[in-house]
Amino acid sequence: MKKIVFLDTKTLGNDLSLDQFSKFGNVISYESTSASDTISRMADAEIIVTNKVVIDSNVMDHCTRLRLICISATGMNNVDLVAAKAKGILVKNAVGYSSNSVAQHTFASIFHLYNQLGYYDNYVKNGSYSKSDIFTHYGPPIIELNKKEFGIIGLGNIGKAVATIATAFGARVSYYSTSGKNNNSLYPQLSLVELLEHSDVISIHAPLNEKTTNLIASKELSLMKTNAILVNVGRGGIVDETALAEAIDNNGIGGACIDVFPNEPILTNNPLLKVRRPERLVLTPHNAWASVEARRKLIDIVYQNIADFVDSEN
Repeated sequence: MKKIVFLDTKTLGNDLSLDQFSKFGNVISYESTSASDTISRMADAEIIVTNKVVIDSNVMDHCTRLRLICISATGMNNVDLVAAKAKGILVKNAVGYSSNSVAQHTFASIFHLYNQLGYYDNYVKNGSYSKSDIFTHYGPPIIELNKKEFGIIGLGNIGKAVATIATAFGARVSYYSTSGKNNNSLYPQLSLVELLEHSDVISIHAPLNEKTTNLIASKELSLMKTNAILVNVGRGGIVDETALAEAIDNNGIGGACIDVFPNEPILTNNPLLKVRRPERLVLTPHNAWASVEARRKLIDIVYQNIADFVDSEN
């Protein structure tokens, strides 16, 4: 029986069971693992599961029994893939588990701003509605997504799911391919400048790389409509947060929905925490991906990756 070590189960949530993995051997799990504890906890493991814990060449050198690294995420930047290949260690990640969750979160955030839910919820709960002399209340205007221009940056699996939903609400979808390799005949492909100038909503679903770092900065924000909404559920670092805070404070854009940040957890001095119009911002703690269903699917993918590995050795 194999020894399987989960290094950071807290990243998966504490409401899901890992009991199924005992089929493969002795399972040891840690909620989190510091860099100083990584080697000792992995020392005699054949299989490890990590989300954010870094597995570099030095760690692999000390873990001579290691045969499989399962990353409980899509991104693989926390594992030295070159070193793993050289040492014959298989590395498997997980893809496609969060598309529905991220797409749903995208629209939940947009509608929070378009429907002014924070304001109207508070209006009822603080007793103001009870004092009204009519049946309704007109505060900040409610806006429909129907017939709006909806721009998507990054038309991968999540971007396509967002495009489908936006179309169902009657929006007109166009997209910008950050790689330049994506051609989708269902929607018009625009340059970044055209997309920024054209769109009422811009939703980012791209990876962070040399082409997307600070893709949306002061110059790009200045091209957007003054009532446009920017959504980033891709990666922190794609949007220049200082420039975004200035655009919101100076009425450069209508609002923003941000789920990802360059530093996570968010730093206390992040300029987005200090804007003068916080009602124009929806900030969430990198949990757009984390529906119960998505996390169950993620665990199932990790399970299957281990099952395939075990089968291959038998």
